[in-house]
Amino acid sequence: MTRVLVARQDNLGDVLLAGPCVRAVAASGAQVTLLTGPHGRAAGELLPGVADVLTWTAPWIDPEPPPVTAEDTGAFVALIRAKSFDRALILTSFHQSPLPLALLLRQAGVPWIGAISEDYPGSLLDLRHRVDGDPPEPVRMLSLAEAAGFSLPPDDHGALALRRPLPNTARLTGGGAYVVVHPAASVPARQPSAAWSRETVRALAADGHRVLVTGAPSERALTQEVAGTSAVDLGGRTSLPELAAVLSGARVVVAPNTGPSHLAAAAGTPVVSLFAPVVPQERWAPYGVPTVVLGDQHAPCRATRARVCPVPGHPCLDTIDPADVCRAVTALALPGVVSPIPAAATQ
Repeated sequence: MTRVLVARQDNLGDVLLAGPCVRAVAASGAQVTLLTGPHGRAAGELLPGVADVLTWTAPWIDPEPPPVTAEDTGAFVALIRAKSFDRALILTSFHQSPLPLALLLRQAGVPWIGAISEDYPGSLLDLRHRVDGDPPEPVRMLSLAEAAGFSLPPDDHGALALRRPLPNTARLTGGGAYVVVHPAASVPARQPSAAWSRETVRALAADGHRVLVTGAPSERALTQEVAGTSAVDLGGRTSLPELAAVLSGARVVVAPNTGPSHLAAAAGTPVVSLFAPVVPQERWAPYGVPTVVLGDQHAPCRATRARVCPVPGHPCLDTIDPADVCRAVTALALPGVVSPIPAAATQ
């Protein structure tokens, strides 16, 4: 059996967006090992087609990079060499270089490596793939697999997907329909203020929705403030598979540009995307599910990739009218609203 290493060493949302590429490789009959960073491993374990997950912190990608040491890189090279991979695909965002990882994989003896690269790769890459335009990230990454000779089967239409079954979370969600509000983002510039999120939760509750507020353990103070007395606070109470199950059961998810918005899309749930334009929505908006994007896409922070909002008052998100969120939720929850991409295979 061919052994293929697929690398995506970013956050959980980036790993989820690599799902169609991973499934294309797995559809060939290859055994796929996914290489992630520490922030993406849990998402990798949810991807259909992944046989094994390796984790290593890439100093040129991680937002809090460790120092580069011969001991660390040497141990990584030894690990990859021991796995005897036949091929490797390196997945990166447009602003990242695949070449540092390609160098280490060459040292580990990987005989064939493909990546998207604008930089001259010398002997580091066997496939130097170019992508024109500004396609969504899942399409961009899938195009690398296709250039390498892998393709999705006819019954897989390329949406994001999760391994199922997901955990039973009835003890958390209770009975009846609900809407999820996920107020946090890993990058502060992409997150609305707590006051705005709290006001929006109140508006949704007043509009007749039962609201659940989700967040990581480190976000408990935020979720408690946002939920108030208007919503159920699930902050810090779910593992990633349990969060996926909660999002899967929601009528609609309201979230900024963050991993859980892509997790909701992978679960097949419509998303109201509170999208700060520091990165282009064409690339990073929720993919493959009905979506309403809210937020000023022409704000001064547009395309800056700022991690902290450079504009006082965070106007691109905090000036969104909560009533518009309510209208978007109602529209997406209507019967007959269908995904622009048919559901992908989930096993």
